[in-house]
Amino acid sequence: MTIKFLLLVNKQGQTRLAKYFTELLSTDEKRALEGEIVRKCLARTDKQCSFFEHRSYKIIYRRYASLFFMVGVDDDENELAVLELIHCFVEVLDKHFGQVCELDIMNDPDVVHYIMDEMLLNGCIVDTNKINILEPVQLLENVQS
Repeated sequence: MTIKFLLLVNKQGQTRLAKYFTELLSTDEKRALEGEIVRKCLARTDKQCSFFEHRSYKIIYRRYASLFFMVGVDDDENELAVLELIHCFVEVLDKHFGQVCELDIMNDPDVVHYIMDEMLLNGCIVDTNKINILEPVQLLENVQS
């Protein structure tokens, strides 16, 4: 599975976290792509499916409370597997923060990036075990305390 990018966006369309696994896009291109995808996603209704195609990407998204988790992948990826990855990511964040919310992500982006890095490496899923993912995060926090 090759993930090209992962975005966390609030209901107002503000990007709260962005992680790209491709070096092919400049900063301006990333900003434009994010804007296009966010506008498309926010315009969709709850009755529409959770994935659509945009440019050369397949966008899979899921809304949790006030946040949209959006993942851009290649055309040949399994949408349900990506939805499962999004759900796993949210479960890990919930387990760490206790009911994760937008403020947790804004106030502690390093931890969110660290958790994401434990799950994904160069756009490929390396681990989905919640205990394995959170163990190094907890060790890091114990060292910093």
